[in-house]
Amino acid sequence: MTSKYNQYASADQPMPEKTLAWNMYGAGEENIGKDGKPEQFPVSQPAADQMLVRIDSVGLCFSDVKLIKMGRKHPKLYNRDLTKEPTRLGHEVCLTVLAVGDELKEKYTPGQRLAVQPDIYQNGKSTAYGYTIPGGLTQYHLMGSEMLETDEGACLLPIGTEMGYAEASLLEPWGCVLASYTQRRRLEPMKGGVMWIIGRPGDEREYTFSAGLQAPATIILSDAPASVADLASKTSAEVVVRDNLTSDQYEAFSQEFTDGAGFDDIVMLDPRSAETVGAVARYIKRRGTLNMVGETPLDGLVNTDAGRLHYDYIAFIGCQGPDISGSYGEKRNRCELKKGGTTVFVGAGGPMGQMHVQRAIELPDGPGKVIATEVSDMRLAAIVERFGPLAKSNNCELFTFNPQTSDMSIHEFVMDVTGGQGADDVVVSVPIAAVMTEAATLMNKDGMLVFFAGVPNGTMADLDMSTVYMANAQYTGTSGLSLDDQFKVMDQASKGALSPGRSVGAIGGMKVAKEGIRAVIEGSFAGKVIIFPEFPDLPLIGLDDLHKTEPEIAAKLGPGNMWTVEAEKVLFEKYWKG
Repeated sequence: MTSKYNQYASADQPMPEKTLAWNMYGAGEENIGKDGKPEQFPVSQPAADQMLVRIDSVGLCFSDVKLIKMGRKHPKLYNRDLTKEPTRLGHEVCLTVLAVGDELKEKYTPGQRLAVQPDIYQNGKSTAYGYTIPGGLTQYHLMGSEMLETDEGACLLPIGTEMGYAEASLLEPWGCVLASYTQRRRLEPMKGGVMWIIGRPGDEREYTFSAGLQAPATIILSDAPASVADLASKTSAEVVVRDNLTSDQYEAFSQEFTDGAGFDDIVMLDPRSAETVGAVARYIKRRGTLNMVGETPLDGLVNTDAGRLHYDYIAFIGCQGPDISGSYGEKRNRCELKKGGTTVFVGAGGPMGQMHVQRAIELPDGPGKVIATEVSDMRLAAIVERFGPLAKSNNCELFTFNPQTSDMSIHEFVMDVTGGQGADDVVVSVPIAAVMTEAATLMNKDGMLVFFAGVPNGTMADLDMSTVYMANAQYTGTSGLSLDDQFKVMDQASKGALSPGRSVGAIGGMKVAKEGIRAVIEGSFAGKVIIFPEFPDLPLIGLDDLHKTEPEIAAKLGPGNMWTVEAEKVLFEKYWKG
């Protein structure tokens, strides 16, 4: 370790009097900073319940771009007046504690390195760091109860000295990637909840419900078969019969029984109409389930709220029956990529898409074939350069496809690679409903579709829901992460099972942070842009071009121009002025 890197890591430096910061005063890039530059603010000493922290590194994210575009209209800003109460971008943060207030000295010490878990809730309300709470595009800031007293406790993760600063900033985006393959859906009937069972008039099938029907406090039956009505009558739940409902009555019906929040669990028996399934699905409660049980395919695609799959974790589950409970449980509803299967990544060229590709290739018992699709040949070339050798060493076939330059359609390409079977898993990192709909056609009948890119609730996509109960297809989506997800990333990195440094595409100092945001918007770099706030004058440099201006640093990069701790040490030796 070089002397300056050692000195920096010790946090043995005079207390700062001023800090550079990129405050955000409204929607649009022009409202970040003043006159296109960061501002200088005084640094205060911490109160008894605060600590002063130094921001070591910040990863720029496309979520920052959403905040820039929406301004006060962003859901995490609650329409606040940013001209009077500005926020600050930067939620992928590694920091060091510099000074600790008296009330926190038993928990934190100067020199302690921490990573931020920004997906914060206080009293059930989202107050995310880098959104509601001003984030890490500053050199120093005070941290108090807004970060340390959340519903999950302190939203900070201790970092060991073996992990570099850039790598630590990447724990957050990598945690989001891991979270998308961790079961977030509720897969059992809600205890004490409201269950709505919808039958089809004329259905005389003898259904059973071997487990789970005892859970709800209220069971509402609509045109339910006699066998199901008999099962419900034997539970302790309040049973309500409401037959002959039409879709224009659903809204009032939901208000009557759930105050408009939606039903905890909905069961549809022998569904035939895609339009009816779509209408019913609008009344699934957040983290609720829609269980479809039947032996006949629907008459078309279901118009589905893709935003709710991503943000509300609603679950579409099903089976052919006659046991209704056969749909529930993790054994039937997977969330991990299929071992030895084929996975398609739609929008694979961006930083987050590349993380998904990398994880799939490095995953023990992961897919045997990975197809990366992207509309940029430059980005596809970067994927081959970065992950081609890794795929070969892990016995995984890597394919790339650009639908804009190929004579084949993406569907034809996937079918060609899979021998007409379709992909086992499709992961979508493009927040466009039409792309999501097209991506669903690429998977086989029992495949899994993961909506990683968030679209607003109310964004509708046409999906084949028949395959959910006919063939056990999975539609999943996740938003955010937990501290546990970041711990998993750190654990995998320490074991050599994951290399976060592969995700770095460019580095820069504090003064070029806004330029870095522009690069994210334009997709200028294949990987993540990492800002080092303590280096105000470090220019924005892509790792692929680092050898031109910083040969000493470039010499320490790993294969495929991968960022390393060794390269970071040389960077500190040259640029840190402490």
